[in-house]
Amino acid sequence: MPGTVQSIERAAAILRLLAGGPGHLALGDIARSLDLAKGTTHGILRTLQHVGFVAQDRASGHYKLGPALPHLGSGYLDVNELRSRSINWADPLAARTGESVRIGALRDGQALVVHHVFRPDDTFQILGVGATLPLHATAIGKVLLAYRATGPEPAEALDRFTRRTIRTPRALAAELQQVRDNGWSLEAEEMTPGTASVAAPIRGYGGLVVGAIGINGLVERICDSRYRPHRHLVAYVRDAARAISRELGAARR
Repeated sequence: MPGTVQSIERAAAILRLLAGGPGHLALGDIARSLDLAKGTTHGILRTLQHVGFVAQDRASGHYKLGPALPHLGSGYLDVNELRSRSINWADPLAARTGESVRIGALRDGQALVVHHVFRPDDTFQILGVGATLPLHATAIGKVLLAYRATGPEPAEALDRFTRRTIRTPRALAAELQQVRDNGWSLEAEEMTPGTASVAAPIRGYGGLVVGAIGINGLVERICDSRYRPHRHLVAYVRDAARAISRELGAARR
């Protein structure tokens, strides 16, 4: 059996110490309490501060629990933060592709649309912010389902929206593996006849997938005659996803 990772054990001990203490602790107090060198303690605190698990008071220099910890119980990233960090990249993606752009996050077994940019033309469109999308029948949903950290795959037949909707758990599992292999997903007339979408994962600290960004439009504009997405559109979507991921602290990939 592999051994434990000492740095993670020490980080967990610091978090427990801060949670059970008076609210603010100095570097020296933390080091003495855990019998660690100040340099080691400072390095761990800096890392925990970088990911939002620890915050430092500017006046006193003391440490306390950070703002990111409360989100662990209900979702890693607040949807408002995801939206605010994505806006600067969603508009250019719509302009480059000529298609509408949606950004989604996993909520209660569905994909919640947290931001929507209209297709840059004069056609009538409906704002989709706040709408929920089925995971198995949309490109954004497939990304969120493919990279989710926990939970079994659906064991029963899936809801059918068109003749092309994935219906069986086995077919869905194969599709999700392809999403993970490719790093992006496609949906072609699986949710709505005549439309298609391409999406890619948005990652946060440590590479955790916290959302997805995708384009949506007429199938003949997104795909070729064999339902394969145009490569330049996939590249545009993936570039936008990487840019947002960097904004959220993910390492360059």
